[in-house]
Amino acid sequence: MRNSVSRYAVLGSPVAHSKSPRIHAAFAAETNQQLDYTAVEVTGENFNAFAKDFFAKGGAGLNITVPHKEKAFKISNSCSERAMLAKAVNTLLLDKDKRIYGDNTDGIGLLRDLQNNHELSINNKNILILGAGGAVRGVLATLALEDVSSITIANRTIAKAELLCEEFSAYAEVMATGYDELGLTKFDLIINGTSMGLSGETPALSQSVLADQCCCYDMMYGNEETAFVKWAKNNGANQAVDGLGMLVEQAAEAFYLWREVRPDTAAVIAELRTLG
Repeated sequence: MRNSVSRYAVLGSPVAHSKSPRIHAAFAAETNQQLDYTAVEVTGENFNAFAKDFFAKGGAGLNITVPHKEKAFKISNSCSERAMLAKAVNTLLLDKDKRIYGDNTDGIGLLRDLQNNHELSINNKNILILGAGGAVRGVLATLALEDVSSITIANRTIAKAELLCEEFSAYAEVMATGYDELGLTKFDLIINGTSMGLSGETPALSQSVLADQCCCYDMMYGNEETAFVKWAKNNGANQAVDGLGMLVEQAAEAFYLWREVRPDTAAVIAELRTLG
């Protein structure tokens, strides 16, 4: 166990709203780790210099949020397989040679939330992912390596979904479609990776896409139910959950990469649910 105080931070723009300092403080208290974790607003033009200087001055690790995940990938000297597939990094640390190592814990955060917190296996499941942006790319890198039956990516611009299919088709059966072309196909798990919920909207889905035991998962979260969670409940989804658990689980994976200690996430998720 490390006795000295190590420095960590989350970099983003905006970042003042981030729950990461609170989450990692809870992890540190639970596991008796000594660390200092802050949220730092960094602009795009300053990101590379800030991140490199942070490590040069003894910083131990960084979390990266919007809009810097692709920049973090580019400054990494080496990456995990899932980060290489995602072409985006949300966790930085130094390897044994003191070179910057990048990982992406978003997908494993989603997977652990589904499996551990909601008792949902994705093995042999038909999965529908809504959206084709950076958030989707991050989780697709993990889901494509799992034993799923199929993955369908629906997006308003089909060409963007088709590009993702080309990249990930070597790892799983991945198909692209528009919302209007989904037809009567039914899915066991539907993941909303769009940002439409920010304006209270939901993707144009028909109730017919929900299989009997379908789980609808919104990667977004808030103090109130998201628009997609409300849609799912109103249309008869067996489960409808937001992404707060994913936020905590991806943070726990980053904490483990940094500290080699795996925190218990249940209490932290419960606290965030209660206190917001």
